[in-house]
Formats: sequence, C-alpha cells, structure tokens
Amino acid sequence: MTDTAPRQPAFDPLEVAGSTGSGYPEPLKPIAEHRLKRRLGDHGGLNNFGVNMVTLPPGSGSALRHSHARQDEFIYIVSGAPTLVTDAGEQPLGPGLCAAFPAGTGDGHMLMNNSAADVVYLEVGDRTDGDTVSYPDHDLVGKFANGGFAFTRKNGAAY
Repeated sequence: MTDTAPRQPAFDPLEVAGSTGSGYPEPLKPIAEHRLKRRLGDHGGLNNFGVNMVTLPPGSGSALRHSHARQDEFIYIVSGAPTLVTDAGEQPLGPGLCAAFPAGTGDGHMLMNNSAADVVYLEVGDRTDGDTVSYPDHDLVGKFANGGFAFTRKNGAAY
C-alpha cells in the first residue's frame, strides 16, 4: 500500500485552518465577515507575497470595493459563480476565469456572491509596506504597515 498523503513542501489546502471575519471598522464589517480565508502562502512559509484560498458563502463579498496604490492583486476562480464589480460595472465570472488588478490603476474592485452556492477562489497579492488602499464607495482609507492594515476616514480622522 502506498502513502498518498502529500509531503512538504506539498500540502492539501483544505487542511489549512481558515479564519472568518473582517478587519474593517464598524459598520463596514458585514460585507466580508462570513468569508473564509485559508492563508496558503503563510502556511507554506512565503514572505514576499500572499496566497489565500477564499470561500464566499451566498450573499457575501470578498471585500469592500477597493484599489491598491502599491500592491498588485490577482484572483483565480476555482468554483462557483461570483460577480466581479469594478469601475466599469458588474460582470459574471466562473471556474477557470481570472482577473488581475495592477497597483496604481485606481480601479476599485470586489467579488460578490449573489448565487445560492459557495464561491471558492485563489487570491494572490504582494506585501508592499507603505501601500495605501482607497475605497471609492466609502469614507475609508487603509494603510499597510507591519503586516496589517490600519483604517482611517479619508480626511485622516480615526474611524
């Protein structure tokens, strides 16, 4: 009998513990509070960029619509039928499709799961210190430092 379990550096992404929740301030948390993120890159010891496997239950979103000043982002749809929302409007995505969001474009983006089934996708992004995230639909700015985001209002006031 052969052992079919993967050996390091290989691993089963579904065995990586996931977390739910959002770092957004109240009352903006609900959009992403039910998403489940499995931090695959962290599990694998990656330092320069992150890779997450994200599950969006019906009715949830990936994040508030946002754009990064310095960080690139990339998504790949594994399963389900999310709606990609950008400055250009909405478009349906499905398994095997991907989208890229280069830093500095200002094109606000997010995924919404308006379907009755879970959506699973991979998200890849770098970890550039000093990144600023703008949220065109909300009075919110995020600044990346020390491995996380700190949020303020657009005028710099505490949220």
